[in-house]
This record gives sequence, structure tokens and C-alpha cells, in this order.
Amino acid sequence: MERHYVYLRHASREICRKLVDDAAEREREGKMAALAVVETPSGKDVIAEGLLELLKPAVQQLDLHVHSVRESQVELREHIDNLATELCRINEHQKVALDLEPYVKKLLNARRRVVLVNNILQNAQERLRRLNHNVAKETARRKTMLETSGAFTPRSPSKP
Repeated sequence: MERHYVYLRHASREICRKLVDDAAEREREGKMAALAVVETPSGKDVIAEGLLELLKPAVQQLDLHVHSVRESQVELREHIDNLATELCRINEHQKVALDLEPYVKKLLNARRRVVLVNNILQNAQERLRRLNHNVAKETARRKTMLETSGAFTPRSPSKP
């Protein structure tokens, strides 16, 4: 079980490191384009759209990783349940007085923590999904508003 926690810790560090590296690279690529866009009347909206495009792949990647972590936690919880059941069965059928109850309690405590972390991840993922949806909706609304006013010419935020 400790192996799963180490794996999760390592995976989360790698995800964060990759997200920071990707964001830095995208920032370097889009820095000049963003500077040129700021001077236009709709510069704020273009910057917001550029930020959305910058963060969207990172959010999607994070969402995929959170989903895979949640799946592995469900699998871990099932393994803990099976192991606890097996230990109880062994304890009942064994003739030697070996007290496995403390180990079963530790396993059940670990299972409770896994469920708790899984719930936290699920809530964070749902908040992230709602935030992403609201940002996309607001961006589309602003883009439509600017297109109808004629002040917006569609172009990529990474091209000056």
C-alpha cells in the first residue's frame, strides 16, 4: 500500500513539473504575440482567450491524470477490502492464536483514507470541470459580443 502512496506522490510531482514546463514554453512562444495584441481595443478579451488556450491543455491533462488516480484508488480500495476479508477468514480458521485484528484495523483505516482522498479528488475535479465550462462559456459570449459589434477580427493569439 505504501507503494501506491509513493507512486501517487511521484505522479503528482511529475504532473506539476510537466504543467509548469508546458506553461513556461507556451508563455515563451506567445509572449510577443500577446504584447502586440494588448494595444488593440479588444486586447483584454484576446489575452483572456489566449490564457484559456494556454491553460486548456494543462487542465485537460490534469483532468486525465486525476481520473486515472481515482481509478487506481478504487482498485486499491478493492484490494484492501479483499485483503481484510482474507485476513479475517485466516484468523477464524487458524488454530494458532495469532491476533490479526490490529492489522485488519490498519487496513480498514488505510481504506478509509483512500476513500477520503478519492472524495477530495472527485470534488476538485468537479470544481475544475465547472470552472473550465464557465470560462469557455464566458469566452464564447464575449467573442460573440465582439463579433456582432464588428470590433473583433478572429486570429490566433500565438500569431501577431
